[in-house]
Amino acid sequence: MNIMKLMKQAQQMQAGLAAAQEKLASETVSSEGASGKIQVTVTCDGVLRELKIDPSILDANDVEFLQDLLMQTINNAIAQGKEKAAAEMKKLTGGLDLPPGLGF
Repeated sequence: MNIMKLMKQAQQMQAGLAAAQEKLASETVSSEGASGKIQVTVTCDGVLRELKIDPSILDANDVEFLQDLLMQTINNAIAQGKEKAAAEMKKLTGGLDLPPGLGF
């Protein structure tokens, strides 16, 4: 086993992962709720970028309903972003199951 070759490969993989993370921070996914009356867009690293609410679903007497719809729609978009990010990272790591906490 050539340790220098292994270290070089690890550095290349780390650089590739950093580039992928940067790319994912700028890629977005969108989700809709309430038959399209709520729309959210998040980056693949989980940052909420846009939130649109059709005024027709606003009801001062039922704020809890709107809150639930928002939570569902936002969480759905974040889950889509995580799936996209995981798929991208899997491509770079060759399917290696890296331990959590490595920052990848």
